[in-house]
Amino acid sequence: MTGLVHARIEGALVMIGFGSIGRGTLPLIMRHIGFDRAQFTVIEPTDDYAHILRDHGIRHLQVALTADNYADILRSLLPHGRGMIVNLSVDVDSVELMKLAQELGVQYLDTVVEPWPGFYFGSTLPNADRTNYPLRERVRELGKSYLGGPTAVSCCGANPGMVSWLLKEALLRLAADTGVEAEPKSREDWATLMQSLGVKGIHVAERDTQVSAHAKPVGVFVNTWSVDGLLSEGYQPAELGWGTHEKKLPPNGHAFDHGPGYAIWIDRPGADTRVRSWCPDVGQQFGYLVTHNESLSVPDYYTVWQDGKAIYRPTCHYAYHPCNDAVLSLHEMNGAGKRQPDQHILTAEDITAGGDDLGVFLYGHAKGAMWYGSRLSCEEARRLAPYQNATGMQVTSAVLAAMVWAAENPHEGFVEADEMDHVRCLEVQRPYLGRIECHYTDWTPLQNRINRFAEDRDEADPWQFTNFLAL
Repeated sequence: MTGLVHARIEGALVMIGFGSIGRGTLPLIMRHIGFDRAQFTVIEPTDDYAHILRDHGIRHLQVALTADNYADILRSLLPHGRGMIVNLSVDVDSVELMKLAQELGVQYLDTVVEPWPGFYFGSTLPNADRTNYPLRERVRELGKSYLGGPTAVSCCGANPGMVSWLLKEALLRLAADTGVEAEPKSREDWATLMQSLGVKGIHVAERDTQVSAHAKPVGVFVNTWSVDGLLSEGYQPAELGWGTHEKKLPPNGHAFDHGPGYAIWIDRPGADTRVRSWCPDVGQQFGYLVTHNESLSVPDYYTVWQDGKAIYRPTCHYAYHPCNDAVLSLHEMNGAGKRQPDQHILTAEDITAGGDDLGVFLYGHAKGAMWYGSRLSCEEARRLAPYQNATGMQVTSAVLAAMVWAAENPHEGFVEADEMDHVRCLEVQRPYLGRIECHYTDWTPLQNRINRFAEDRDEADPWQFTNFLAL
């Protein structure tokens, strides 16, 4: 695919991390972003893929950023107050980088609010403090100090990120299909539209069907994207945005005792918490309730307030079925009680079939339920750009869109994907998303129980969270 240059980065461009997402993002940057190659640096502590950077004439700084060195290193690379930091790393504190970017006067983006090491594994923090809610609230509070400052896009990959843009398209489609007038402009307009459509909740419903030619070896964690990324978020407590229609907390569920209160957490790891959900082709499926920033930003963004009280808010959470090898890897790891000694990311060359369906599943409205999202095969991803599989391309193309939007809107301060121009972002990203499809279904989580066992069911309202949760 030839590239239209969408935007130009003036000054230095620094990418932190060159894992599977960094490698996939590089060719998209080179295709669609104008930049000075002499001022492009990739910071990556390993040299596993340094040959790719050498082939493209990109500087590789082989160092691990730490709390002691990150500021000096980034100041040396961004000395003139112009440029952008693209943070695609793990174990580097996003909040500290965001503050430094404001000080340096440069744009910033990441795909997750990442802390320094010690937060995800072996932490002494109470489980409530290991959730994304306090991380997000810290970022949102910090953003109030930098209104109108250099644009800092927090949490923008496929999800969180792209799914927030798809959600707005889905709402407009649902409005058109149900005869509801819709011309939302402000956050309040979008929240009122969702309320008027009767949406009770949203799953970020994903099914990864990519398969390898080789069976998963024992002792190897296999995935189609970052193993460290999946495990770090998968072993945080399960967490979800909590709708105003919900009647009661789930078992081991807890409300937060501080902040706006748009979310709850469950005292068990997300990678061991299953929910019933729905995706095209496969239909009903189990997904993991893994915590993600969109599970928090979406219900917060779409809350309708009246006299200081939330009178409408949707439930929202991730419902993720990773590739079968990753499911087996999680099962093996949970059984052993420790991480496998080795890990492997399935590349486009490993994968023989399958793809990734990633979308938003809106339920409780006049048409029952609706899935709206990207259906991308690995074969198509392979054709579109190098170093990609289907899962990676949905992330890397969203990073590209966020870079373009930040370059075009350089003084927006701290923003999340819900607050960005979804039309412009999807315009940049859409060529890399395969088919964008809309599917209506009459499925509810009360259907298709193989046998009736003792379980908490609400027959009066199929859309209660208790009906989705599979314990």
